[in-house]
Amino acid sequence: MNGIGTLINVVTVVIGGSAGLLLGARLPERMRETIMHGLGLLTIVIGVQLTLETDNILIVLGSLLVGGIVGEWLGIESRIDRLGRWLEQRTSRSGEQAAGQPSLSTSTQFSQAFLSASLLFCVGPMTILGSIQDGLTGDYTLLAVKATLDGFAALAFASTMGPGVLFSALTVLIYQGALTLGAGWASAVLTDPMVAEMTATGGVLMLALGLGLLEIKRIRAGNLLPALVAAPLIVLLVGR
Repeated sequence: MNGIGTLINVVTVVIGGSAGLLLGARLPERMRETIMHGLGLLTIVIGVQLTLETDNILIVLGSLLVGGIVGEWLGIESRIDRLGRWLEQRTSRSGEQAAGQPSLSTSTQFSQAFLSASLLFCVGPMTILGSIQDGLTGDYTLLAVKATLDGFAALAFASTMGPGVLFSALTVLIYQGALTLGAGWASAVLTDPMVAEMTATGGVLMLALGLGLLEIKRIRAGNLLPALVAAPLIVLLVGR
């Protein structure tokens, strides 16, 4: 059955995130802060690793420029913040910030958790290749491995960042599900260079999120999301 790998991935994110929420409520404030900073460092390391996948850093630069312009024009970050505020109001019993959480506003914390987890779970060659493999052959082995890793990551993120991490399961379902359903088209259109530049561009977005988690600089990473679409298009144009 095609698509079972994505369903497994969604379940592991929900289970891991739920366990993280239960664990986080029992952690002292200083421990949460230290874990948050550890996650920020790890996010930066992952971002660097993914960025090094590029074969042409100018393509990444062009993708970020085009994506940033489009993202600012569409106001993606503010839309995500409004979505986070709406979801938070319906998942929290009160509008007050949970004890021990960082000093960000609750809706900002929620949307940052959602963005960070969504990018972590959906950026990278394992997501694309695993989804295509599942769609074409029904072999979900690669996605099952990814699902296990994502489950533990969801536990760690949710324990400090809150319920926004759980909603990243929707991103996994929609993104990976779409790749699986359109596997034939995706395998024909997405060449190895396209996947590499998408991965590298996603790595830069991960770096931006890592800086926010470390409270160094909050970058509007949501407005850079169109760069992930711009990257394969630029590769296509350069190739021609």
